Amino acid sequence: MALHAPVLVLKDSLKRESGAKVHQANIQAAKAVADIIRTTLGPRSMLKMLLDAGGGIVVTNDGNAILREIDIAHPAAKSMIELSRTQDEEVGDGTTSVIVLAGEMLHVAQAFIDKNYHPTVICRAYTKALDDAIAVLDKIAMPVDVNDRGAMLGLVKSSIGTKFTGQFGDLIADLAIDATTTAGVDLGQGMREVDIKKYIKVEKVPGGQLEDSRVLKGVMINKDVVTPGKMRRKIVNPRIILLDCPVEYKKGENQTNAELMKEEDWQVLLEMEEEYIKNQSAQILKFKPDLVITEKGLSDLAIHYLSKAGVSAIRRLRKTDNNRIAKACGAVIVNRPEELQESDVGTGAGLFEVKKIGDEFFAFIVDCKDPKACTVLLRGASKDVLNEVERNLQDAMSVARNILKNPKLLPGGGATELTVSATLKQKSSSVEGVEKWPYEAAALAFEAIPRTLAQNCGLNVIRIMTQLQGKHANGENAWVGIDGRSGDIVDMKERKIWDSYSVKAQTFKTAIEAACMLLRIDDIVSGIKKKQAPGASAPKQPQIETEGDADNEQMIPE
Repeated sequence: MALHAPVLVLKDSLKRESGAKVHQANIQAAKAVADIIRTTLGPRSMLKMLLDAGGGIVVTNDGNAILREIDIAHPAAKSMIELSRTQDEEVGDGTTSVIVLAGEMLHVAQAFIDKNYHPTVICRAYTKALDDAIAVLDKIAMPVDVNDRGAMLGLVKSSIGTKFTGQFGDLIADLAIDATTTAGVDLGQGMREVDIKKYIKVEKVPGGQLEDSRVLKGVMINKDVVTPGKMRRKIVNPRIILLDCPVEYKKGENQTNAELMKEEDWQVLLEMEEEYIKNQSAQILKFKPDLVITEKGLSDLAIHYLSKAGVSAIRRLRKTDNNRIAKACGAVIVNRPEELQESDVGTGAGLFEVKKIGDEFFAFIVDCKDPKACTVLLRGASKDVLNEVERNLQDAMSVARNILKNPKLLPGGGATELTVSATLKQKSSSVEGVEKWPYEAAALAFEAIPRTLAQNCGLNVIRIMTQLQGKHANGENAWVGIDGRSGDIVDMKERKIWDSYSVKAQTFKTAIEAACMLLRIDDIVSGIKKKQAPGASAPKQPQIETEGDADNEQMIPE
């Protein structure tokens, strides 16, 4: 009798689902996520009220903000939520569209999965459809002059017209364009780079009206001067020195013990400390500054020397704020006062002023000559309103940044998707083999966006979609779509309803690539053990098969 080595069989530690069931479950999960935020697409969309983890309330119709707060266990649904975050980080807009489109792509694939089409065939057809869709976008895209404020305003307005702040007219669009043009850096060849996170700070101050919001030609920080009574709170054309070192006696990095033999030595030690701070202050005052800002501490003695010389000082500023001030007034952040040079002093600011807004003091460094950083001051009735306005402003600034980076426009109101859909339907007749049907289904899936817009306007969806398909049938009338406010079928050029090329292209790529990824999953294997219920019996030990068990097992016939 042959000897068998003992085989360790782990029972109940792995759960496994496979095949068509997994595809079915993944598609259902993706559709569930898409259905959650489907009603938030378009200018007549609904708002969602969310309870966040901290017990606070969030009222928004921003796709990413909604999905961020949702706790879902299904891995496919988590993957869909990740799409929205990716879209938000990459282009800042289209977070709802990408989920709706990905959900629809998976929904139309379900029929082919049921007919036993191989997922690879479907994915190949989808990839071909994506390439053709991007080619259509390139064909119908229209260049825009980034120096034409009217065109820029129209584009940003139509992009945020679907948001809560769309009701306030041009206000948010104006703020976004002013902020991005101020903080932009020329890369040459008509291209501009705008770093929204680093150089544009949004400061929310409850109180006042939303109309009081403005973009400052400079920086605003939530700080007051160190000694308000002795230091000036208003300086015209200030000379600014920025430090990221403490102006106080340097402490030893390790614990230091000093043994004093005479009483006079203590006095000598104190004098050495005073002398050190005096020298540091003298190094700074040599350049006749009006304002000294440091990220670290200022000792009482240093404050005394600075205020005596008529210099205002601000301490313990955030690193990010210090970088913005440097960009705004042309100063250079210095590590050691001994290394200061005349070229490090910032002279680009027109005014330094400390104002009290509400209960807090804010320092303004404004009227800068050529600021490369700015602050957007938002006023509003409550924190909830301000948080939503900030989310909308971030989207608007992202749209403005995308246009500065890639100045091309596409029609909004579902017109782009309908044109892509009509063109792909025509091309599907030339696709050979079994890929033809999934390719045609992908063409139909693009109609999900205009269909959802029509639903959210409260229109007769079938009638509107039939009319739109008729107008787009020959690939003509590429600019005809739905006006999301009135529900009319109009030319998007006349109504100035536009979309950014970067946002649309990213939406299509992200949605189709994610749908292909989810379709190619045929197994979900979970290695997570279930928690033992109280009072339940202890888990079984892993069993070791003996050679007798192995001999008794039925052999599978060849």
